[in-house]
Amino acid sequence: MRTGAFLIAAQFPGQGHAEALDRAVSAAVAAEQAGLDSVWLAEHHFVPYGVCPSAATLAALLLGRTRRIRIGTAVSVLPTQHPVALGEQAALLHLTSGGRFTLGVGRGGPWVDLDVFGTGVDAFESGFPESLDLLLRWLRSSRVGASGPRYSFPEVAVVPRATEQPLLHPFPGGSKGPEYAGGGLAPRAAAGGPPVMVACTSMGTVRLAAEKGVPMLLGMHSNDEDKAAMVAAYRVAAREAGRTPDQIARIEAEHMTAGVVQIEDSGAEARRVLLKSMPGWLSYGLSAHRTVDGRERRMRDPQEYTELLCDLHAVGTPQLCADRISATAERTGVRRFALLVEGSGDRELTLRNVERLGAEVLPLLV
Repeated sequence: MRTGAFLIAAQFPGQGHAEALDRAVSAAVAAEQAGLDSVWLAEHHFVPYGVCPSAATLAALLLGRTRRIRIGTAVSVLPTQHPVALGEQAALLHLTSGGRFTLGVGRGGPWVDLDVFGTGVDAFESGFPESLDLLLRWLRSSRVGASGPRYSFPEVAVVPRATEQPLLHPFPGGSKGPEYAGGGLAPRAAAGGPPVMVACTSMGTVRLAAEKGVPMLLGMHSNDEDKAAMVAAYRVAAREAGRTPDQIARIEAEHMTAGVVQIEDSGAEARRVLLKSMPGWLSYGLSAHRTVDGRERRMRDPQEYTELLCDLHAVGTPQLCADRISATAERTGVRRFALLVEGSGDRELTLRNVERLGAEVLPLLV
């Protein structure tokens, strides 16, 4: 199994923006030191739920601060930006990091962001398939043009070309990256562009991801039965799209699920930590969302949602956390995890949580 840290840069009540970002950056660096597989970054606009407005920009910073760990977006919100601009950023990060970057994209929500950035509600409601198609073509081609209802432009050269093989220099001071073989430049990743994932919260998006041949990122709000159903639906849609069993198996090995982790010496203490901090953050952060057209939206009860997350995910002793991660993998077939580590809202508790995840939980996973 591959286990990573999921970071929202959450602004808990009483905290400033810089404090939230500092905690996220520190936790990402700690994740590499703890031996985690990856770090996943969310982006949000205009709400304290998360104060990172560009997951790709924060990924660039963290790729420069780390040497081994993969850095990915979970997710970059596609309807609020141009697919070509996002594709250019992804290619840049892929090539300059030696292939350590993964681009996760999603639809986001019907928020006022769509008005602010001028993309409009149609980008959310109907434009996602066209945007995803253009993004994938940009990352897999040398020249791209478009003639769709949202994007239309003459064929242009893709620069930088994501399909080239990333190369890696020795690090400053003479140190070498974990895969550096010595003597000039050394390849770190195969050609073909950065891996791409799609956040799936509906069966329509599951089918779209299967048709495009990209793996799914499943949400932390879903239980194992719901996730297993989405994996099964993906398999059916992939077969209908003409993919072979071997192709489907390779893609399914890259599916990932988001979750929560809080490691303490007892289950009661782990729940206490999250129930003390998360309801206030959820209420403070989610209530700030504004819809693009004034449509009604219902917010989950923060206390009940926190309790649900504690019930579903790796919240408890190291053994209980490992057992829950393993049980989800067994029930769903998904063996990649992005675990929210900052649920306490406290910098030092978050760093300790990351350290314990690496030292006490990972050795129990097979």
